Amino acid sequence: MNNTLATLTSLLLLSGFSLAQQPQRYLAPVTAGPMASNPIIHVDAWTASKVQHAYGLPETKPKAKGAIVIDNAGLTFNGNASRYTIPWADTVAVGNGVERVELWGTTGRIVRMVIPNGGGLAAAGVMHHKVHELTVEFRDRRGAYHGAVFFLPGDEATRVLDIYTHAVQPTQQQADLGIKPTGPALTCQASSGMHDVLVTAPSWTEAQIPAAYRAMVYEHIIDRMQHVEGVGHVFRDGETGAQPVCPQYTVEISIVSFKPGNQVQRAMTGPVGFFAGTTQMVFNTTILDASGKLNSTQQVKATVRGEGESKNITDGVAKKIAKSYANTTKQFEKTTLTARANSPLPH
Repeated sequence: MNNTLATLTSLLLLSGFSLAQQPQRYLAPVTAGPMASNPIIHVDAWTASKVQHAYGLPETKPKAKGAIVIDNAGLTFNGNASRYTIPWADTVAVGNGVERVELWGTTGRIVRMVIPNGGGLAAAGVMHHKVHELTVEFRDRRGAYHGAVFFLPGDEATRVLDIYTHAVQPTQQQADLGIKPTGPALTCQASSGMHDVLVTAPSWTEAQIPAAYRAMVYEHIIDRMQHVEGVGHVFRDGETGAQPVCPQYTVEISIVSFKPGNQVQRAMTGPVGFFAGTTQMVFNTTILDASGKLNSTQQVKATVRGEGESKNITDGVAKKIAKSYANTTKQFEKTTLTARANSPLPH
């Protein structure tokens, strides 16, 4: 055990790790429609192997492993059980970033617990590794907004961003920053007791937040809303179809504050990590109904403490927003039914 501790301590000193989250790059969104004058994109075909899909890509399971292929058509993720292509014309934005996360998961935490004399804290420094993130925001064929996050080795995420910067983005027209919300335009009626809901793309203008967190917050909200009792179809921002988009409810979200925190710091400081390096997110959530009678705004907070992966906060936020939606709409519908029952009948 003493030899193990000495080895880990030496690695810690040699690693020169930084507790601070590394800077990230992010390209401003561009129009999601067809490229200007339908230009031809020339990209040298290139493949990034050993890629892991973190979350958000349609028809692809989280943590699926595979490869990313870059060519004239766009970006394609080839997994063991799925294949999905994001055309350059449908790409909204591309971002990258670097963050340290737990290397051996639960196993690493157990190993640290059995090392005596505080050796587990030293071990924490070398039981983490850098994750290079690639975030691709895009719209599908129905115009619906998506955000997909991938983990790539080395500087391959930066290479994808550079390809997009030099070969693709100059051919597209610049648009205003952010995704503009699309609200319901028609008065909607519930059918079969199920309600459709539109989740607009969150507003990020009040706080700086990494692209990966932005994408994963939205994707987790969509997923959580689909499991709320009484919800029929969950419309994404910009989604259209054969019939006009007519959700009974709309959920609008805006970021109030974001504190990135640091998983390495939380792991290294032991019990103190419950308070140090905390990751925090605060949102304002507004729930509207198509009639205009419901307009409820609530603040939603989420926190990751201890040794949990920092990005777990994105699902924590989504879970609370879905719960807030369920409680708010349930109370609104109950109040509406009571009001109708107590209203005098027309003569």
